[in-house]
Amino acid sequence: MSLLQSAVVGFSWETAVDLSRKDNRTRLSPAAVKGLLRVASHWKLRDEDTRDLLGGMSSGSFYAMKSRAAKNLDEDQLTRISLLIAIYKALNILYSPRLADAWIKLPNANSMLGGDSPLNYIRRGGIPALLRIRQLLDARRGGR
Repeated sequence: MSLLQSAVVGFSWETAVDLSRKDNRTRLSPAAVKGLLRVASHWKLRDEDTRDLLGGMSSGSFYAMKSRAAKNLDEDQLTRISLLIAIYKALNILYSPRLADAWIKLPNANSMLGGDSPLNYIRRGGIPALLRIRQLLDARRGGR
């Protein structure tokens, strides 16, 4: 592990990345945007849905971000994208690619979701809902 640690400058396994630092947000934003747009494409999300998942980003800011204009994301947006990518990864571990990509929009009988889609649940619940969906999928990956 120390070999990998020294290979990534400014990264340590012992601590989380400090998203309050502008230099970290500047470094992470391009990859986060690329990852978000790839997930949104796989999930066939409307731009409005993607903006909602980012916490209600304005149309102008979203389309500027989509066109790869330089945009530093804030802490909240980076946190949301990190959770969305983790959810995407968990779904692709659990299910076939087709089901993994559709799952976010499908009605779900889990008591937490009450028959609604995970997408709607997340849109209403923000970061706490993203965390709960990630925990649900991580538990399923662990056989619970």
